[in-house]
Amino acid sequence: MSEQFHTVDVKLGADGGKNNGKDRSYPISIGRGLLTDNRLWAELIGSRGVVLVTDDQVGPLYAAHLQSALPALDRLTHITLPAGEQHKSMASVQQILDAALADRHERQSLFLALGGGVVGDMTGFAASLFLRGVEFVQIPTTLLAQVDSSVGGKTGVNHPMGKNLVGAFHQPKHVIIDLDTLSTLPDREYAAGLAEVIKYGLIRDAAFFHWLVAEVSALQARDIPTLASAIERSCAIKAAVVMEDEQERGVRAHLNFGHTFGHAIERLQGYGEWLHGEAVAAGMVMAARLSVRRGDLESEVVDQLLSFQQQVGLPVKPPAGLTAASFLDAMASDKKVTAGKIRYILLNRLGEASVAEDVTLDDIACVIDA
Repeated sequence: MSEQFHTVDVKLGADGGKNNGKDRSYPISIGRGLLTDNRLWAELIGSRGVVLVTDDQVGPLYAAHLQSALPALDRLTHITLPAGEQHKSMASVQQILDAALADRHERQSLFLALGGGVVGDMTGFAASLFLRGVEFVQIPTTLLAQVDSSVGGKTGVNHPMGKNLVGAFHQPKHVIIDLDTLSTLPDREYAAGLAEVIKYGLIRDAAFFHWLVAEVSALQARDIPTLASAIERSCAIKAAVVMEDEQERGVRAHLNFGHTFGHAIERLQGYGEWLHGEAVAAGMVMAARLSVRRGDLESEVVDQLLSFQQQVGLPVKPPAGLTAASFLDAMASDKKVTAGKIRYILLNRLGEASVAEDVTLDDIACVIDA
């Protein structure tokens, strides 16, 4: 039996989510037992065909449970991809498209993304391409995907030149967050998700940041009520930013706090060596230290961030051996570069972010060695 704790609504566009007559608004459902809620899936799917995409780590755990809850279907295509950031590629998207076309899916078919952020990004991208765009549902099974990549419609794949350089904005029809899936999440993956959670407090909500610092023990223990509240607040902040700036022409860039440095770490280490959340965690410390260096942020915030990340098992500095020059070179190909300038997301104060373009090589060197 399912139990829903929270619902967050994402309403897009000045016309209440309508774009040329098409309603692009959608709910985020947070609860337990949602993966196997027959009524929920019957309402979502009806008699449509389904393309279920998962990976070889999540699939054996949850695919059969989900399939048992689906209504009777004329057409069900199940695709299992290899897990890992290194497989977030056009070849994997091609595999999804090939399978959907081979089974003669139609524009009414629904794509389901069961897995972490890699599966969600690739499934959404495939859905945006298939027959010029079909609906898809995000079913994130990692904490990081639940609070970040499943919300907001960013889809895509990596390229040898950088992370997420090929993709599209394609909003999901529904985001279904089943907290029970976190019980099988490895500690390292769980900690990586907490990096994205505390990011929201740093950039948008000082009270949330202080609450997370105070509740770190409960979060470490994966206490369900605490987790449900943390995920709900994270999703609400993400939804508010996306509703204000869907295609990242302004304030949505603030969600990339820690990511400019983090993406560089991922690229320099080789995708998959560091988890995305681990790289972002180290990047957030670098960005926070840089904010202190510029005189905008109190050093106590960095101390609190360091304490939180160390307690949950996140890195607080980049890998040894990386230089300011190597960071600069890696960041130069980031998709957030504008007019040849690297855009850094820094903090004016706790809970308020801004964009800076005047960061120097010496600045980067100082925060690497701090």
